[in-house]
Amino acid sequence: MLKVMIDATPVKPLQSGVGFYVYNLINAIDKLQNESLQQELQLLIAYQPGLKNWLQRNYRIPDILEVYSNLKVIPLPVRLYNLLVKISPQLFATSFESSLQSPDIIHGTNHSVYPCRKSRKIMNIYDLTFMKYPEYVDTVVETYQEQVRRNLKWTDLIITISESSKRDVVEYLNVEPEKVWVTPLASRYYKNYLSAEKINQLEEQTLYDFSRPYLLFVSTIEPRKNVEAILQAFNYLKEKHKIDHNLVLIGKKGWKYEPIFAAIANSPYRNYIYHLDYLSDDEVALFYTKADMLVYPSHYEGFGLPVLEAMIFSTPVITSNTSSLPEVAGDAALLIDPNKPMELAEAILQVINNSANRQELVTKGNERVKLFNWERTAKDTIAAYKSLL
Repeated sequence: MLKVMIDATPVKPLQSGVGFYVYNLINAIDKLQNESLQQELQLLIAYQPGLKNWLQRNYRIPDILEVYSNLKVIPLPVRLYNLLVKISPQLFATSFESSLQSPDIIHGTNHSVYPCRKSRKIMNIYDLTFMKYPEYVDTVVETYQEQVRRNLKWTDLIITISESSKRDVVEYLNVEPEKVWVTPLASRYYKNYLSAEKINQLEEQTLYDFSRPYLLFVSTIEPRKNVEAILQAFNYLKEKHKIDHNLVLIGKKGWKYEPIFAAIANSPYRNYIYHLDYLSDDEVALFYTKADMLVYPSHYEGFGLPVLEAMIFSTPVITSNTSSLPEVAGDAALLIDPNKPMELAEAILQVINNSANRQELVTKGNERVKLFNWERTAKDTIAAYKSLL
């Protein structure tokens, strides 16, 4: 039986980013293990406390992980672990390896993996923003480059989430292509996620007037996401074409968000622009459902989940022709140059004014989403594990 330990440290009570991926991967592998892999795979889970909890001797794991029985809490905070491994990876191996239940494979899920000597080691690298576009990341993420290069010394296999990211890993980290395995992501949503009754209930609870059509953006508000191009296109369409739409931006404020909100404040159409902070999954689903389209002209993505999420709710998508986004969207979205706001504006007009084109995008999107699900991600990941045997 193949014994695999997955590092679940990134999982948080409010799922997002890497934690969202790790939780869904564990859940999908666990289901496969219970249904068809009883004699083939044993899933183990490792978890480390944050520094604040560690100082308080609070080693409690997130509630959503408590359903898994084979869970090992490593009583070493992440920051101290990173320092320890930087000084001496052998020291970690000597001190903690025996407590990890001797797995055949250790799967590090956040740009690092425990440097155990007896286990094969897999590391997730989701994208290389911190190397390709350092201007788009904060100083904390910049340290990933040093961390990743250090961990590559003992990593046997890299898992990433798109062919685009694989090409970047091969080029920027000088890794052999056969050492990089692609396991695409999937959505938190599914067809008919919201019933008609639930939609009505959410509309009544949400402090937003859905009577006016709107363009939607969903993601962190930061320079890499190219929100300022959306604002330029929106201002132009309001002025020149008198479109009736609002612009709704859903997402937490990220790094260097200030210029984006200054652009909103300076827009002559700022009364039509709405920023909504962190919303529940159901609330975000409602905004996808009601949107005229998703506009997602990001400069660079490792995958681009909002593209997939919008398609699940039959919402037309306009996104960039760069990085992984064409790979996710296929022919089911309008692809634009993210450096040309007027190209984005023309695409928006095309969706607004051409009902036949809009319906074609919806139809193709409904087919496209069938290619992505967490069971596929889990099976691809298990295939990556077995490739090391």
